[in-house]
Amino acid sequence: MKRPAGSRAFAFLWLGQVISLLGSAMTWFAFTLWVWQETEQASSLATVSFLVFLPSILFMPIAGVMVDQWERKQTLMFSDMGSAFATLIALVLYQFDVLALWHIYLLSLLVGFFTAFQYPAYIATTTILLPPKDYARAQGMIGLAQSSSKIFAPMLAAALYPVIGLGGIMTIDLLTFIAAFCGLIWIKIPPRTNPEPAHPTPAGFTQEVTYGFRYIFAHPTLRSLTILFIGANFFLAIGATLLVPTILSYTSNDGSKLATILSVGALGGIVGGSVLSIWGGPKRRVHGILLGGASACLIGISLFGLARGVLMWAIASFFFSFFEPFVQGSDTAIRQSIIRKDALGRVFSAQQLLTQIPYLVGVGASGWLAEYGMTKIVGTEGSLHLSVTLMMVGILGAIIFLAGYAFPALRRADDKEFQGAH
Repeated sequence: MKRPAGSRAFAFLWLGQVISLLGSAMTWFAFTLWVWQETEQASSLATVSFLVFLPSILFMPIAGVMVDQWERKQTLMFSDMGSAFATLIALVLYQFDVLALWHIYLLSLLVGFFTAFQYPAYIATTTILLPPKDYARAQGMIGLAQSSSKIFAPMLAAALYPVIGLGGIMTIDLLTFIAAFCGLIWIKIPPRTNPEPAHPTPAGFTQEVTYGFRYIFAHPTLRSLTILFIGANFFLAIGATLLVPTILSYTSNDGSKLATILSVGALGGIVGGSVLSIWGGPKRRVHGILLGGASACLIGISLFGLARGVLMWAIASFFFSFFEPFVQGSDTAIRQSIIRKDALGRVFSAQQLLTQIPYLVGVGASGWLAEYGMTKIVGTEGSLHLSVTLMMVGILGAIIFLAGYAFPALRRADDKEFQGAH
C-alpha cells in the first residue's frame, strides 16, 4: 500500500495526535487529582504546570535550530518517544509504590524538554504538507484535536481513576502512544530541501539560534504580535492555572464535577475548532486574535471568577476554550504567511520563547498571587481570593487585546504591505 503524502499524510498525522493527546491528557488529569489529594494547594498544581513549561520554553530556540536542520519525521519521533519514556518512568515508580510529589516535578521537566521540539516540528511539518490556503484550517484541526482530548480525557480519567488507579491510566497512555507512533512511521514527510552543514561552527550555531529573534524584531507585524502576546499571556496563564484549584476548592475535591466542567470547556474548544476548520476564520485574521482574545478573557476567565456553581463554571469554561482556536489559528496563519518556510522552526521557536516566558511567570505566580497576595486583601472565606484573582486577570487581559487595535502593525496585519515589510 502506498504511504500517505501531502494532505493525506497530514490527516494521518492529525489522527495520531488525537489518539496520543487523549492518553496524555488522561494521565495529566490523573496527576492533577493525585497531586491535589496529596497537598490540597493551588501552588503545588501551579508548580507542576510551571515545570512543564520551563524547559519547553528555555530550550525552544535551540530546538528550533535543530528542527530546521533535522528531518521533520525523526524530530517528531524523538519528541514523542521522550514524552512516552517519562510516562513509563512514572508508571514504574507508581507500581513500586514510591511515587512522590518531587518525582512528578522532575518528570514534568522531562516532558517539557521534549515538548520544546514537538511544537516547532509539528508547525514546520504542517507547512510543508499543506498549501498556504489550508494553514488556518489546519490550525483549526489541531485545536480540534487538543480540545477532543480535553473533553473525553477528564470524563474517562475520572471514571477510570477509582477503578484502575493512576497506574492503569498511565498504561492506557502508553498504548495510545504506540498507536500514534506507528502512524507517524507509516506516513511520508518530504525531506528538507535546504540541508545545512553537518558540523556548524560555534559562531554559526549562535547565529542560527539568534536568527529567529532578529527575524521577528526586523518585521513590524511579527514584532507587534509578539509584544501583544507577551503582555496578554501573563494574565491568560494566571486564569488558566487557577481554574482547576477554584473548582476543587468550591466543590470539596469533587473529581467528577471537575471532569464535567473541564469536558464542557473542551467541548467549547471542539466547537470553536470545528467552526474555524469549516469556515477558515475571519477574512481579516487579526480580528480573530484581538476580539477572540478579549472575549476569552471576559466571557471565560472573568465570568469564571464571578460564577458560584457548576452550570456557570461550565459556561465560562466553554467560552474560554471556544475562542482559543480563533486566537491561535489566526496568529499562526498570519505568521505562516510572513515567515520563509526554511526559517519556520527558528522563528516560531523564538516567538514561543518570547511569548511563553510571561506565560511561565504567570503560571508560577498564580498560586502564590491568590494564596498569599489576594488573601491579604479579601481573605480566604469561601475561596474568595481565587474568584477575585480570576475576575481581575480576565479584565486586564481583555484590555491588552483590545489595545492592539491602536497599533497599525497589528490592525493591518493582514495587509500585504505589512506582511512583506522586512
